[in-house]
This record gives sequence, C-alpha cells and structure tokens, in this order.
Amino acid sequence: MVVNVLTSRAKAARIVQKKHADRLDVPKLFGTAAGALLGNAIAPGLGGMLGGGAAGNWVTGQLRDASQEMKRVFVSFDFDNDRGLKDLIIGQSRHSDSPFNIFDHSLKEAAPKLNWEDKARTAIRRSDVVLVLLGEDTYRAGGVLKEVGIAREDGIHLVQVIGYRDRPYRPIPNAGRVYEWTWDNLKRLLS
Repeated sequence: MVVNVLTSRAKAARIVQKKHADRLDVPKLFGTAAGALLGNAIAPGLGGMLGGGAAGNWVTGQLRDASQEMKRVFVSFDFDNDRGLKDLIIGQSRHSDSPFNIFDHSLKEAAPKLNWEDKARTAIRRSDVVLVLLGEDTYRAGGVLKEVGIAREDGIHLVQVIGYRDRPYRPIPNAGRVYEWTWDNLKRLLS
C-alpha cells in the first residue's frame, strides 16, 4: 500500500515536471533551498526555514535581474494612424519573460514641438534597437522617416515589424529587414 502511494506520487511529480519543464527555474529552486537551509541553521524550525527560503528566492531573483541586461528599444510608428500598435508593443514589453524594454517611443506629438527632433535624436542614441512598426501609411510618415534617418546616421540597429496581418504595408527603404509580428520574432530580434 505504501509503495503504491509513493509510486503514484513519483509518477505525478514526473508528469508535473515534464509538463512544466519550460517553467522550472532551477537557479531559483537552489537559491530557495540554500536560503531555507541557512534560515533553519540560524533560527531552527519551520519559521526559520520558510523565512530563509523566501529570502533565498528573492536574492536569486535580484541577482538574475541585475545580470540580465535588457535591450533598450526605441519604437518608431505613424503617430496619426498607428498609436494602437505602440500600445501593443509596450504591453508585450511588460511580459515577465520579455528580453526587451521599451526605452522610449516615437516623440512626435499631434502638434510637434520645435525641438522634438533633438529629443528623438537623444532617445535614439540611448537605445540599442529602433523598432519600426509598419502600418499602411508608415512609409510616408515624416516623423518615422526622420527617426529612421537619425538611427542610420548614428549606426543604431533598425528592425521593421509588420503591424497588421490583414492590411497592406510598404517597408521603409534602408530601415532594416521586415519581420512578422510574433512573440518569437520579437524575443529573437530584441534580445
């Protein structure tokens, strides 16, 4: 009876491990275990072990976050027609497994200030990648064309992503390769 229960638990553990293998965070697991052992050594008992485990988990996460440099992405888009695309890419950058950070986005406003181009130049120079979101009229959006020109002058990597699957688009000449907007592409291109 006891053997059957242990065998069933072992099978269940293997199924859970296999099903969630892509989510298993081994470094955090070891950090939590090391913290639990240290916590138990300092304050013997369940409280010390739980407190130490939580501390070990937190420290491991902080060390990982400090060691992983995220790409800084400047997003260029047609302000008049494609603001929704900007909102979507910002949302995707907030995913917990996102390797990129929307560092800044197109600075063109409905009534552009006289110095928006200087601000855009500064923001683009601080970025690792300029991501151009392609809509129907992006190829003739003055602000986008200026931002692409700035990125080219400063040698910043340019990538174009198709904004809408069901609408036509025209790539911007000399603004990098064109890719489909998929999570896998974004992670690969912006990591």
